[in-house]
Amino acid sequence: MKIDPPLGYEQITPLLKNHRVVLPRAEETPAIFHRLHVMPLSLSEFEPACRDYPIVFVSNDDAKTFNAVLVLGMQVKQNLFILTDGMWDRRAYLPAYVRRYPFCMSRVTVDGKTQDERIVCVEQSALHDSGEALYDADGRPVSQWTLLEKLIFDYEQDLVRCDSLCRLLAEMKLLEPFTMKAEVDGFTMQLDGMHRVTRTALEALAAEPLRRLMSAGAMEKIYSHLLSLDNFRRLLNRRSFFAIKPPNKQGDLN
Repeated sequence: MKIDPPLGYEQITPLLKNHRVVLPRAEETPAIFHRLHVMPLSLSEFEPACRDYPIVFVSNDDAKTFNAVLVLGMQVKQNLFILTDGMWDRRAYLPAYVRRYPFCMSRVTVDGKTQDERIVCVEQSALHDSGEALYDADGRPVSQWTLLEKLIFDYEQDLVRCDSLCRLLAEMKLLEPFTMKAEVDGFTMQLDGMHRVTRTALEALAAEPLRRLMSAGAMEKIYSHLLSLDNFRRLLNRRSFFAIKPPNKQGDLN
């Protein structure tokens, strides 16, 4: 059995009822997120996220399929939303990808075949005897885990809905590649491999595909994405004020 960890996670294992999990403190942002310059985005997050982050589309299979991500920095391994106290900027929207940590959902590969069912997993480094019990002695979930479990499942379902949006945009050939490049203090910053909705292609859509987009609730997501691209300018401004050296381990934050 093989389980591939999602972006940023190191090693995950299926969650068991007898596991005790060390949950992040409210006053800390786990170190793994200090080194991410992009982060997966779910469908319902487009509107709140577009106020703070650029939202773009990326592909890992030569533009056959796409995923929506928010951009956190102008360089690889640079998160400009981590402040000097090691915390995520409290003025910005905190993505659900961060809020669900150290949990996630993943598909299991058995004998080389990926199973359809997803299972709840946990970052293995978060398992410790000093951690929180998620189930009581009778095997019933504690209230804290009930809330976390709902977040995990709701987020996963919302990611699936976002995948549907991405497939629709790709099918209608609305996405074009673009690159962001900036010169700051003699240093060149460049991000490649991003895609955005092409305004001319969107304006040229016939009535039927346009109705499909509207009935799928895609138009407000497209507008949020297009508006969010102005946030690349804000990222450059943040670099001047908030950029710090990313920590290599959680202890660097203490």
